[in-house]
Amino acid sequence: MNINESGEMYLETIYLLSLKNEHVRSLDIAKGMGFSKPSVSRAVHILEDNDYITIDTNGYIHLTDKGYNHAKNIYERHTVLTKMLTSLGVEEKTAEEDACKIEHVISEETFSAIKKHINMD
Repeated sequence: MNINESGEMYLETIYLLSLKNEHVRSLDIAKGMGFSKPSVSRAVHILEDNDYITIDTNGYIHLTDKGYNHAKNIYERHTVLTKMLTSLGVEEKTAEEDACKIEHVISEETFSAIKKHINMD
């Protein structure tokens, strides 16, 4: 399954929350993304159905290997693109926002070239 931009945003959020907290819950995701609990619940179940996450009996969300790898890749794109844009003189907040949009549509070829160009490969 090819995951959409929304799913990637959820995975990235789960990844970042898991770096800060031992346990990640749907409520944490809702707070982190500013979304309603029902919206998060629906998205979480779609991610679970597609083997990106698991949910244990306590309601804690865990990235599967597949989910972890995808989330880590998206976060890498975000950080590299933000660095590239700020190095071009774009204000940090704008660079973050633009990187968040670009990270979902940029080709692997272009992303690899950017990483090589800014010596992050």
